[in-house]
Amino acid sequence: MRQVLRLCEAAGLDGADSAAYARTVLAALGPVADRPLDLPPPDDSFLSDDHTPVEFSLSFTPQGDPTLRVLLEPGCGAGDMARNGRAGLRVVREMARRWGFGTRPLDEVEDLFFPPDPQGPLALWCALELLPGGVPKLKVYLNPAASGQERSAGTVREALRRLGHHRAFASLPDGDRHLFLALDLGAWEEPRVKVYLAHHDLSAGEAAGLSRLDGGPGRRAVTSFFHTAAALPEADAAAGTDALDPAAPDLRLDRRPVQSCHAFTGTATGRPSGFTLYVPVRDYAAHDGEALDRAVSVLRDHGMDPVPLVRSVSALTSRRPEDGVGLIAYVGLAHHQGRPPRVTVYLSSEAYEVRKPAPAPAARTTSVAGSGGPGPS
Repeated sequence: MRQVLRLCEAAGLDGADSAAYARTVLAALGPVADRPLDLPPPDDSFLSDDHTPVEFSLSFTPQGDPTLRVLLEPGCGAGDMARNGRAGLRVVREMARRWGFGTRPLDEVEDLFFPPDPQGPLALWCALELLPGGVPKLKVYLNPAASGQERSAGTVREALRRLGHHRAFASLPDGDRHLFLALDLGAWEEPRVKVYLAHHDLSAGEAAGLSRLDGGPGRRAVTSFFHTAAALPEADAAAGTDALDPAAPDLRLDRRPVQSCHAFTGTATGRPSGFTLYVPVRDYAAHDGEALDRAVSVLRDHGMDPVPLVRSVSALTSRRPEDGVGLIAYVGLAHHQGRPPRVTVYLSSEAYEVRKPAPAPAARTTSVAGSGGPGPS
């Protein structure tokens, strides 16, 4: 609860909203919130490296305070994945009743993502976007592999069809794995359906070709973000920035995969209205001091104030950034039609463990020519 209160303050929320949101987070987590931290995690939650069922993020735009988000696994500790999913659905529907919004998109696809014997590392996550006034926006994250990894593509295709996005699946780029399907619930101006893909062994040049957004980011904007977030060596970064010369060297991130997300709002064209690229900075940095420097650089590159991020890191932990790695988990760059780019930095709670710093892995250099797409999952 202290972390939520401090982060709310760092993000510019007032005391009343901060206290209300802290109570909401505790209620959503249920009995897990009261579990002593000197005990091991109640589940091997896939949500964070140390299995804390909570992750924070700050979403920045060029103007105003950043928006604080809290990602939760409300069914953590329920006993098995089926119970986990039922607990998550119950919490989401309780929130819907409390704040007076509908759950029709979730109801339309419930049977696809909550089979009797679900598989995979998660059942349901929900994210609260904490806004002034005490009423959050809600996002629900579902597991496409609930009926088996081999059925995940078909599950996503059918979910998009049921939600009216009949041609959306064909708009997606190739990926190694369908990670999540996410639904906006609550007071969104344009509710989105979002599809997340994992891209193993990805290069900057390949990352620049992932967007299917009409009028989306140019190749140079994507490769610049990729290199800054991954802190690839300057000389090699310069060689790979354009990735237009088939003989130029390119650099690959071959540990934790990069993620892409395409968001769909209108149903007429089948084309996405948003595209986001996520770099798992924690796996390509020696320690959080490096990861923080990269996140600050990305923010400054896009005309955004990094001070709230620095304050938020101090609000989460009293340790030095150089004494661990993983506090800053991902850095994401989002583009949406008609809006300026948005940068999101994802922060770990580290309730159970701090990963020790280690030498940063070197990115692997290959030739773009003949390198092919990302490797198999």
